[in-house]
Parts: sequence; C-alpha cells; structure tokens
Amino acid sequence: MRRFNIAVVAAVTAATALSAVPAAASGGRQALGLENCAANACHFDVEPGTYDVRVVLGGDAAASTSVSGETRRSLLPETVTEAGRPVARSFTVNVRTPEGEPTGPAGTPGLDLVLGGSAPALAGIRVTPARPHTRQIFLVGDSTVCDQPGDPYSGWGQQLPLYLRKGVSVANYADSGESTVSYLANPALFATVQPLIRRHDLVLIQLAHNDKTTDEATYRANLETLVAGVRARGGLPVLVTPIVRRWFNADGTLDNNTALLVNGLGVDHPAVTRSVTAAENVPLIDLTAKTKALVESLGVEGSKALYLYNEKRDNTHTSAHGATVYADLVRDELVARHLVPKGLSRVG
Repeated sequence: MRRFNIAVVAAVTAATALSAVPAAASGGRQALGLENCAANACHFDVEPGTYDVRVVLGGDAAASTSVSGETRRSLLPETVTEAGRPVARSFTVNVRTPEGEPTGPAGTPGLDLVLGGSAPALAGIRVTPARPHTRQIFLVGDSTVCDQPGDPYSGWGQQLPLYLRKGVSVANYADSGESTVSYLANPALFATVQPLIRRHDLVLIQLAHNDKTTDEATYRANLETLVAGVRARGGLPVLVTPIVRRWFNADGTLDNNTALLVNGLGVDHPAVTRSVTAAENVPLIDLTAKTKALVESLGVEGSKALYLYNEKRDNTHTSAHGATVYADLVRDELVARHLVPKGLSRVG
C-alpha cells in the first residue's frame, strides 16, 4: 500500500483545524480529527451509524489523493492539489456491522479510511455524526452490486459513493449469490434492512443474476414484496434492471438470453422488472439497457476492461473500472429522475 504525507499546511485556517474539535464547536456533535491517523490510514472508534467526513487534501508539495474506506468502498475520487494550495472535500459514510457484505465477516469495528492516489497527502480531517435526517440510499442486490471484499472484484454499489456529496450516504446491503428468493428468506438480508429504512430513504433493488431457477410468477411476486416492504417503512423503492453479461453474438450485439438475463425457464428478468415498475408506479433505472448500449459501443475488445475477462475470464462481474463506470450511469439516472438533488451529486 502507498504511503502518504500527513502535512500540516500553515495556510489552513482555524476552521479546518487538524486536531479534534470540541463537541460544542460541532453543534453538540463530537468531532474526531487527525490524531486518529498514522501512516496511510485513519481509524475512528465510532459506533455504527452515519458520519460526515471533511478532509483537507494537499501539502507543501503537489499531491494527488483519493479516499476509500471500510470494505474497499470508494468514497472520494482522486483529487489533484497544487503545492501549498490545499483543498477541502466532504462526504458522508455509512458505518455498520458487518461492514461489507451482510453475510460476510464482521470486519473492524469503527470507521476505517485509507488514502490512495499517485501522491497522497492529508492535511486535516474531521469526522462528526451526520444529522439525524441525513438521507440514505440502501442497496439491495447481488455480487454485481455489493462491497466486494477482494481485488480485482468490485460491485457498482461499492463505487457509487464516489458520485455523492456530503448529505447522502450509501448503505450497501447487496450480497454475493443472492436471488429474490434468498434475499427475502435470509434474516440477515431484507429482514435486517427493512427496519433501518426511514421516511424518504431510497432503496435501489437489483436482483436477477441468481434467479436462474425462479419462475416468472415467483420473481414478480418477490419484487412486489420488496417494493411493499420498503413502502411500509416510508421509503422510496427504485427497481434497477440488472447489468448485462458480456456475452456477444457473432454480429457484435448482446441480443441473447445469457447477456440479457433470461433464465433457463424463459423468464426475462429485465422485462418483468419493467412491468412491475409500471404496475406499482415505482421509479425504474433501466441499467440493462444502459449497460447493453455501452458494452456494444465498446465492442468485443474494448468492453473487456469493464469486466474481469482479462483477469478471470469472467463476463459477469465487473472490475473496479467497470463498476465505477456503471455507478456513474446509476448516478446519472438518480439525478435525471430527481431522486437525488443535483447539488448532492459529485461530477466524476
């Protein structure tokens, strides 16, 4: 892992102080600072919850810094700073146990942040509890969405925080291997997520890749159950059609059952999802259509970098690059449908 320079920049004003800020200075909310950082990482001994993080990046020399946290979650894109000209950036982060996939290991208690980039430098940091009504985006999904624990895998939900500013956090409860059937049946999954949903929280639901033996009636009913469960808590369900598999026809198109998530029983998962959104008056993010258009435009060779074809001969799971590109598509749809205010969206 790269080392970084914790540089105290003289030009940083008292408003961006490096040490812990008294609770009174944060409106009664305890603030934690740079004393929790060493080498290339910061650890904050906080309880599960939602936290605002403000970082001051840069130092005496030119720098380029990114921030990730918890289970390989990307939180802040790489930011270039000029020598002696630090910049402040903020984001909101979800801290939970387990910190990654809901059926995975518990992880490390508290909030862990890691600095990366080509020349990382941290001049200051402040962590405070987020305001009680900070909006959350819950993610219900499978391995193409989840916080993947190991390189080179990455789900698009793992990269989505890159595109969001302070004031909205991503609580990624996607889990590898799950179908609509198993997500409803396992008490660690929807039964755990549902009580956490508050009024006006968004819940993005993308489940299809593992519904290989689910008949159409059951698949439809399960989506309807998830929608109803979110609405019962006052949340806003958003159905997301699945990302395509990189499975080309001879003519360079993806018009086949494998690519477009039609299972062995002939169930067209994206089509059923679109039908449920219409019947239930639920917002739709048609990620199948978006990813199909992108993969076809890149072609057989160009699209390999989106998936783990080169590393694993895997045409289903995305690389960090592919997950980031797909997260950008999701962000665009959230803003276009006025589900997330444009002011809370970060340009990649």
